[in-house]
Amino acid sequence: MPTKASKTTTDHEEIRRWAEERNEHPATVKRTAKGGGAGILRIDFPGYSGEESLKEISWDKFFEKLERLESRVHLPGQNGEWPNQPLRQIRQS
Repeated sequence: MPTKASKTTTDHEEIRRWAEERNEHPATVKRTAKGGGAGILRIDFPGYSGEESLKEISWDKFFEKLERLESRVHLPGQNGEWPNQPLRQIRQS
């Protein structure tokens, strides 16, 4: 069975689907969020250490900030490089 390689994308539906398949949700680093807006973007995932430092945000806020920064998301592949790992990187284009 072929495996999927990692991928960098700006496709909102692909990012959202990838995260939701893993019960992950968009978040911002609490100390960087100003005036109700998103600060540093993250994808939070259950069972990891972000509980104290991250605040869940809407997908709309997440993608609004992602577009404003002209950034893209690096999705880990399923080819052994990061098996079953959460999304970790958001890169500026």
